[in-house]
Amino acid sequence: MTRVAFLWHMHQPYYEDLVTHEHVLPWVRLHGLKDYYGMVALLREFPTVRMTFNLVPSLLVQLEAFAADRANDRFLEVGSKPATDLTDRDTTFMLQNFFHAHRPRMIDPHPRYAELLAKRGHQPPTPDEAVTVARRFTIDDWRDLQVWQKLAWFDPFYLERDERVMRLLAKQRGFDEEDKRVLRTVELELLNSVIPEYRRAAERGQVELSTSPFYHPILPLLCDTDVYKRTHPDARLPRHRFMRPEDALEQLTRSVEKHERLFGARPLGLWPSEGSVSDDMVPLVAQAGFQWMATDELILARTLSTSFGRDAYGHLEQPQRLYTPYGVHTRGARVACLFRDHTLSDLIGFTYATWGAEAAAGDFIARLEEAGRRHASRTGTEATITVILDGENAWEHFEGQGRPFLRALYRRLAEHPELQTVTMAEAASTGGPALDGIFPGSWIDANFYIWIGHPDDQRAWSQLAEARAALDQVTDGDPAALAQAREEILVAEGSDWCWWYGDDHSSEHDLAFDELYRRHLRNVYRLLGRPAPDELFVSNISRAAPLSEETAPTGLITPCFDGEETSYFEWLGAGCLEVQLLAGAMHQVTRTTPLLTGIHFGFDRDRLYVRLDTTRPARDLVAEGFELSLKFLDPAGVRVSVRRGPDRAAEAAVWARPAGQADWVQQASSGLLVACGTILELGVPLGLLAESGIPGHALEFFVAVYSAEAAELERHPGHRPIEVTVPDQRFEALNWTA
Repeated sequence: MTRVAFLWHMHQPYYEDLVTHEHVLPWVRLHGLKDYYGMVALLREFPTVRMTFNLVPSLLVQLEAFAADRANDRFLEVGSKPATDLTDRDTTFMLQNFFHAHRPRMIDPHPRYAELLAKRGHQPPTPDEAVTVARRFTIDDWRDLQVWQKLAWFDPFYLERDERVMRLLAKQRGFDEEDKRVLRTVELELLNSVIPEYRRAAERGQVELSTSPFYHPILPLLCDTDVYKRTHPDARLPRHRFMRPEDALEQLTRSVEKHERLFGARPLGLWPSEGSVSDDMVPLVAQAGFQWMATDELILARTLSTSFGRDAYGHLEQPQRLYTPYGVHTRGARVACLFRDHTLSDLIGFTYATWGAEAAAGDFIARLEEAGRRHASRTGTEATITVILDGENAWEHFEGQGRPFLRALYRRLAEHPELQTVTMAEAASTGGPALDGIFPGSWIDANFYIWIGHPDDQRAWSQLAEARAALDQVTDGDPAALAQAREEILVAEGSDWCWWYGDDHSSEHDLAFDELYRRHLRNVYRLLGRPAPDELFVSNISRAAPLSEETAPTGLITPCFDGEETSYFEWLGAGCLEVQLLAGAMHQVTRTTPLLTGIHFGFDRDRLYVRLDTTRPARDLVAEGFELSLKFLDPAGVRVSVRRGPDRAAEAAVWARPAGQADWVQQASSGLLVACGTILELGVPLGLLAESGIPGHALEFFVAVYSAEAAELERHPGHRPIEVTVPDQRFEALNWTA
């Protein structure tokens, strides 16, 4: 008999901003509709099939919030709004975001949804293009799109069996507001069914429920980022080493507590985030009470200083080495460890989606049979084959959301005389060889490159280390604020942020992940009552182009300082940034329209000139207490601010903040020019910018708007500073045109 242990890993990043309580992306809710319930409910049809589901606590927290109708995301907000009340901003958002689904399996099978996609066009429009595209849509079109964006994500059980959902599916078009309310009712019913269904499956003994560290961090990197040197000894590392084993232990113990509260029992096993292991984390896993953990076969090969060869059909040539549990012994602790068959797991995750269900299931069963027989012929014992993979993201690429394939697979497993499905705890309980230590790495290439190998990753780790140190430095304060700051740190320790940094992975939502990561760290400083480092307002994504339209200066300028656009020609040679209301560009703005509409910047031989165009006269904004500032990253710690003076007129000053200090100190401002009328004009002597004002040097700055209470309301550009080089003697010749 060959024992087969499946682990389905259920995980989504933690999308909530803990200060605003906004969920920036909808995937917890949408996968909650399509995958989480059905994956475990399907097993009711196959009572002899046993499985393990790994449920990440941060996913469960978000599921609970959405099920209780106390969580919201922009998709849900816009999708629920009466179609007659949709604004231009709403419809632009819908055109850009309401077709995020696998087209062949989730859009094309529904004629009306496919028709709406064709009407929009197959590429998301830019904000400017969206105005034109929106004219093609009627109110009925918008309402139908609101329904289909959600309906296409519903679980096949509901699409095939729930009369309310089946009626909407058959209706196809012409939905009304009552249809949307019915769909929302079913949505909440389904979301509220997810966690109870797992609990019932565990109570009847058919499934084991395991867990991961609470916010899905890479435990070895929390223990010590220098572990990366083991596989990349000459690699660049973050500017600050991160060593917080106490955080790693807290992530583990909190996951146990959450699991026990929801399911009534402590978890026996752990899928370390991304299968990441090291000697340092093993004692922490044991201390938290886990009996088993799991990782990838390549980790075992590196630990044993060997390799696992396969023949032309992918069959393992050394099955006796892989198809058995091990015991990992480090620093006086022991944890059982199972190692996933990489090839078998990836066949389900990445290959079988294009196969017919019966053919794919038959191929997989044949491979299990061959693996078990090879193992038995070499050892005379039963093989224990471990298959571990994502339990949600693959299915939208399969026919019928994967249900035909899973039914075919489970039926064969239930009827097979040589194959027995077991839980991970059962698989680990048979004992096995001892390992004196384990090679540090993840399920991807047995290293941590994806999470710390790129300069973007390393910058993020350094920012985390600095915020964590700032938290340590606070010895008193509001306990609630400190606890929330601590929570923000734990969230920022999650693996998902660095997954999207660097050159390994990319999606349409890279900027949203990047902004949310930096927002979590900015929140730490905010809760501690300290200013956030300017670096946390700059995108960590080095490979992405700026979102805003920015042009560079093309000539020297001599503006007339009167606070008015006196002549078209006075700013003709300046660079320009058009302020756009883009996602993430105004992280703290509650209004729908920014106060700034445009930024012009240029030089003469002695000064940097900046002109700010505003939605209302700049003089009125300053009189009302708003502060308009240039915040420099280079030179670092310099700020040129325009504030209301004693006579309510605009006054300009240069401020500096020494490194590591919270307070700004006013500097000598000789030669500083300001004119505040309909627009704001600033002239900053290059000599006040120290070495950064030398010809040929690059200046980097943001433009920020502060309230009278000194709260930052806007910052432009949203993800990168304006970068401009001080003109040298060649500037005019290089930019001269006939």
